[in-house]
Amino acid sequence: RCFYGQKILQKTFGEWKEGWTVCRERKLSLRAANHYRHLLQNTTFKAWRAYARQQPGKRNKYYVAESHAKRQKLLRTWQCWLLYVHVQRTKHGMQSVALAFRERSCLRISWAVWRRQHYQNCVRHKMNVWALQHWAQSLQSRAWLQWRELYLYSQNDKQKETRAVTHHQHWELKRCMEAWLGYLNLCRAKKHQNELAQEHHRSRVMRRCFSEWRLSWEQRRRMHAHHKDVDRLAARSALRRVFVHWKHYVVLCAEETRRCELAGKHYRHHLLLLQKFWNRWKFRL
Repeated sequence: RCFYGQKILQKTFGEWKEGWTVCRERKLSLRAANHYRHLLQNTTFKAWRAYARQQPGKRNKYYVAESHAKRQKLLRTWQCWLLYVHVQRTKHGMQSVALAFRERSCLRISWAVWRRQHYQNCVRHKMNVWALQHWAQSLQSRAWLQWRELYLYSQNDKQKETRAVTHHQHWELKRCMEAWLGYLNLCRAKKHQNELAQEHHRSRVMRRCFSEWRLSWEQRRRMHAHHKDVDRLAARSALRRVFVHWKHYVVLCAEETRRCELAGKHYRHHLLLLQKFWNRWKFRL
């Protein structure tokens, strides 16, 4: 699950980075195009200024062209700012979509794991109940067969004793009665031994089942605690990676802002120089 979450995060960050790279390349291409148009306009303006020097009678047209150039510069600046705002909104939207997709994937994985564990626990409980029922039925059938055998055997003995009594009269009757009493005592002793053995077997099976159930319960408890620790560590590592990526992004944004400020300062300095030379030229003219 941690590896899957990491791969999803890497894939999302890769797509976001690719989109950010495309936007940055588009921004650089727009800057290059604007710079190229600015150079063309400067070249045209210099040629036109040379022509205006040769034609002093067309000063009004020159002033109109200068005001038009200022308006065009202001319009280009406004368009660049609108494009930058649109790119920033697109970046924030992509980042929010990536975070929502990551949260949905983590919740879906946790729900599937809990549902599978719940189904396994239910199946294990049903199997234990069926095993106990089968064991009780087998014990009842075994006791019924033993009692039937003893009953048939006692019926045969009774028939033999009856025939012996009719054949041998009093002495045989006394001996058979003693033998029958001894057999009854033996049957009682055997029955008592069988009951003790069944009770011992039942208690032994119950102890073994209880020990197995206790071991399985301890294992499930340990596995549950281990899963909680693993989930906590995975969430912490994912948060740490996201913070590192965010910090790197903030550094890149700060660097980009600093570069933009330096470019703006350079451009304003260049405009100041142009205005200074333009004022000197007008004064000399």
